[in-house]
Amino acid sequence: MRVIVLQLFDVLFEEAVVQKNLMRKLGLALLMALMLGGVAACEDQGPAEEAGENIDEATESAGDSVEEMGEDIQDAAEDAQN
Repeated sequence: MRVIVLQLFDVLFEEAVVQKNLMRKLGLALLMALMLGGVAACEDQGPAEEAGENIDEATESAGDSVEEMGEDIQDAAEDAQN
């Protein structure tokens, strides 16, 4: 009786391992498919995406200008102290 139970346990355990490996492979395949689909979708930009990029560039440019102005003010203040 004990041998039969152990053999049954071995069969069930092997089946669980096979199913686990299969699920892992399917999950990996699904992840790769989603990543490839995301890359393909990013190639074509719509008007909202282009507008967003323009806003990002304008904001970055304004930030750079403010930073340069701050440095100029700091330099002028240091020159005034000397």
